[in-house]
Amino acid sequence: MIRYRLRCNAEHEFEAWFQNSSAFEKQAESGLLSCPDCGSSQVTRALMAPALQGTHRETLPVPAEPPSAEQKQVATQALALKQQLLSLRRKIEENFDNVGDRFAEEARKIHYGDSDPRGIYGDTTPQEREALADEGIEVSSIPWLRDDA
Repeated sequence: MIRYRLRCNAEHEFEAWFQNSSAFEKQAESGLLSCPDCGSSQVTRALMAPALQGTHRETLPVPAEPPSAEQKQVATQALALKQQLLSLRRKIEENFDNVGDRFAEEARKIHYGDSDPRGIYGDTTPQEREALADEGIEVSSIPWLRDDA
């Protein structure tokens, strides 16, 4: 008996057992194989790592399959989003005052007129953000990516 990892034309993967490789070929050619997810009869063998036996067993790396079109699209969108966030970070750093961990204190001073209005950025704790919101002081959080991230 031999176990094959199979894939249909819709990229669903599943496993099946066959008497031998020619039994798989005969069933595939005659359309007897079908995907359990979508019912497609266009089924081929997927890449598998061989099962090796011996006195010393080692785990062999399974070759990575090429990314699907959807995975490529998601990766492209993630890279574009990362670039936009890095661009936003640079604009904030160039045009706003970094008040560090005094952000909540400075935001209150600006809100209540104790300091000149200006753009600021810095760090707050979740509790400080909640307290600012309770006082009606609007603040926003953005992911602060490093250039090498």
